[in-house]
Amino acid sequence: MKAWERIADAALGLAASAILFVLMVITFVDVVSRYVLNQPLAGTFEITELMLLVLIFAGLPLVSHGDEHVTMDFVDHVLSARGRTSLQRAVHVLCAAVMFFLAWQIWLKARTISGYGDTTDVMRIPVGPFVYFMSAMIGLTGAVHVLKVFLPARLPRGGPSLD
Repeated sequence: MKAWERIADAALGLAASAILFVLMVITFVDVVSRYVLNQPLAGTFEITELMLLVLIFAGLPLVSHGDEHVTMDFVDHVLSARGRTSLQRAVHVLCAAVMFFLAWQIWLKARTISGYGDTTDVMRIPVGPFVYFMSAMIGLTGAVHVLKVFLPARLPRGGPSLD
């Protein structure tokens, strides 16, 4: 793995870890204030929703970069190593195309949402920047798949793995 890949993985991983920690703290404080003080935190649900959105979409490029997504290997056993490599590259091209299409469509939706000035109900947090973030992370995931088309293929060794 190259230095820039390690830096990008570390930055996204650190951001995801920080968000998960903040989510845990907010949930803990909300539960304690709700059941002990009978005074729930206002907007906790909205903040949790938005932070989960950021957490999930920040993790998407990490999952694709680490080849940690769900795969099915029922065709791999009948293909040669060259055939598996070609299939893997074709799947990355297809994934990149789908991701770029989704990023484009979500970007258009973000522009519409920002134009309307949509906000959350309680905290009045603007929703547009979060939808732009979704689009950017999906686009980055597409770029990761493009990169994987040109990198040496990492083929699984042996049979199916359960780890």
